[in-house]
Amino acid sequence: MTQDDVYRTVGYQLKRVQAALRAAMDAALRAHGLTTPQYACLEMLGQRPELSNAELARGAFVTRQSMNVVLRNLEEAGLVSRPATAPSGRALPTRLTEAGERVLEAARADVLAVERRMTAGLDRAQAEVLLRQLDAMAEALAGSDG
Repeated sequence: MTQDDVYRTVGYQLKRVQAALRAAMDAALRAHGLTTPQYACLEMLGQRPELSNAELARGAFVTRQSMNVVLRNLEEAGLVSRPATAPSGRALPTRLTEAGERVLEAARADVLAVERRMTAGLDRAQAEVLLRQLDAMAEALAGSDG
């Protein structure tokens, strides 16, 4: 494989898109005082309140330690609330506050605009095929040793 061939691999193009998407999301979310992992956390809590730190970390593609920092910052900003002690076990159930719901709604509109910009060259059928293909790729790699 030549160096030019590397640029024509699916993996390289996926990483290129991921980097461009992250940069565009970071820029859009900056206006809301959020980072991309913070937005992902708010989005997940908006759909499934009281997810555990581990579940939030997996969903946001960060470590549990990083998610602790994300949650602390969101709590300090008044966007999420967590009890001082766990009602059972060790997990502290996290919920969006009213302010968190408002910020999420505003940020979501900007993130969806980024997604529309990214997929503007695709019609609905092409977008559905791409989603299925990306899902199949992720499933093919899930649990593999490399």
